[in-house]
Amino acid sequence: MDTIGDRLKDIRNKKGMTLDEVAKSVGVSRQTIQRYESGVIPNIPPDKISKLANLFNTTTDYLIDGKNSSKKGIKIPVLGRVVAGIPVEAITDIIDYEEITEELARTGDFFALQVKGESMAPRIRENDVVIVRKQSTVENKEVAIVLVNGNEATIKEVQFQENGITLIGWNPAVYTPHFYSAKDIETLPVQIIGKVVELRGKF
Repeated sequence: MDTIGDRLKDIRNKKGMTLDEVAKSVGVSRQTIQRYESGVIPNIPPDKISKLANLFNTTTDYLIDGKNSSKKGIKIPVLGRVVAGIPVEAITDIIDYEEITEELARTGDFFALQVKGESMAPRIRENDVVIVRKQSTVENKEVAIVLVNGNEATIKEVQFQENGITLIGWNPAVYTPHFYSAKDIETLPVQIIGKVVELRGKF
């Protein structure tokens, strides 16, 4: 691979992505991606290179000069919120990026979420960032990101009962444990969208 365009095309093909899919993720036209790959646009803007690197789970250094392809970390978006009805990958409310290890990245799809409120204090505080693996269920007493009744996602410990689940906040002064029956889970609905695997405390 001699040029950044060659590397972009090679990675895109290996991942089985179309020009349209890449263009939508990066925020440019299909023709622009085509021009990146063909070398018609040799000087790709830094913000677009960063988005392409994140999309392809590689480093900007590799795209630019072919070096450091064995990446030390993978960048994932920090979302300001997650709401019902919008797939995580379609959310544009990206406020920052966090880096996770390549080993962790291999275990699933990840995003990060900035915590709102103090319901999980003192361990997890407002504005802390949690690393989340996208999955629709968790084990008993694990911490999950949960959507309830079409509201924004909340972070809570999940405890399972025979006839439903209880969402538990670690700060009882702010959040009383809330039980949802099997009917509630179906009709509200109550939906687990990911498991919290790591906490990044912020000052």
